[in-house]
This record gives sequence, structure tokens and C-alpha cells, in this order.
Amino acid sequence: MPSDQTRTAILAAAERLYADRGFGDVTLRDIVAEANVNLAAVNYHFGSKDELIAELFVTRSLALNRERLRELKTAEDAGGGTADISDILRALVGPTLRGCLGPDNQRSVAARFMIRVSIESVPAIRRIRNREIDHLRKFIAAMRRSLPSHNDVELYWGLHFALAMAQQTVRDSERLTKLSEGKCDVDDVEDIIARVVAVAVMGLMGGAVERKAPARLLARDGR
Repeated sequence: MPSDQTRTAILAAAERLYADRGFGDVTLRDIVAEANVNLAAVNYHFGSKDELIAELFVTRSLALNRERLRELKTAEDAGGGTADISDILRALVGPTLRGCLGPDNQRSVAARFMIRVSIESVPAIRRIRNREIDHLRKFIAAMRRSLPSHNDVELYWGLHFALAMAQQTVRDSERLTKLSEGKCDVDDVEDIIARVVAVAVMGLMGGAVERKAPARLLARDGR
């Protein structure tokens, strides 16, 4: 098949297999068999399994980040350049939760792949996540405009905790269902987004955390 079709077939096969079986159990031979190509084609287009995984993640995360920034811009435009903190955090966590949760999305290959990403620690993906943070800086800037009296440390922690709540909800939605005996509806995605945003806002607006001096400093000072 033509080169671009071969590349597309490899990516589609790899995403299906990773979504179904996880990153550790899938080999390059599994992928070439699923894509009906030869191993040389994978090496030619991607070079290695890590590069293939990275390509898949970058493709999905770019789409996610574009949607986040689109929602952020909409919120700021509606507010004349300054959005309410709830709308900023909703733009931050909403695309992730909408993309991975709900009865329809959970059955899609793309959603299941991103759920795998949130569950499993993959070095290639971790390196990209730690490097690609420019879109998050735009959220911090928006949070500064929304909460000018807050210092940067509080804003960074607020963003971090909002992202962590969204990721944990994606990872352990099944456990939450069992724990609550079905009382927590993980199919109501907009309700989940509202709850994550409400808790994140509560944390930000609750005031600065009282900090204790580290034990080593107390010992040095003889306290």
C-alpha cells in the first residue's frame, strides 16, 4: 500500500492494540500483524516502539490541548479578556473528562487509548508530558488575570490539583461506581466536570495554606 496509507494503518492498529491490551503486552510484531504490514515498515516510519507510542500520544494530546485553549479563549472573550475562575478550570478539565468518560466515549478507541495513558506509566509519554507545558502556562496567565490577589504558588497548585482530580476520575471511575454502589453516576460527564471544578475553586478560594517550617530548620534553631 502507499507509504501514507501504511503509516496510517500502523498508527490505527497500534492505537487499537494499546487501548485493548496496554503498552507492556503489545509487541511490534503484534502491531505489524494487526496492520498487515512488515516490520521494516514500522522501523521506516517510526524507528522504534517508543517513537510510535510518542506519535500516538502527541496526536491525541495536541487535539486535547487545542480544545482546552479554544474553550479558554471563548471564556475570556465572553468576559472581556478576564474569565471567571470556574470557567477557566472548566476549560482545563472539561475536554479530558468529556473525551474519556460517558457511555459513548468509553467505547471509542481514542478514549480507551487515553485512559490507558492515564493508567500506565510509559517513559516516552512521561517525557513528552514534562516537556509540553506551554498551553498550561496560558491557563496560569488566565488564572492570574482572574485572581490577581493570589500568588503564583497558589495558582500552580490549584491547576495541578484540578488536573490531578480529572486524571484520577478517569483512572478510577469504575472503582468509584463500586464504592458508591452506583450512587455516583460516572456517565453524567457534565456533573463530574462541575464537581471537579467546584472542589478546585473551593481549594483556590479557601486561602493560602498555613505552612510549617521544615523539621530540619526547627532543629537547627533549637525549637
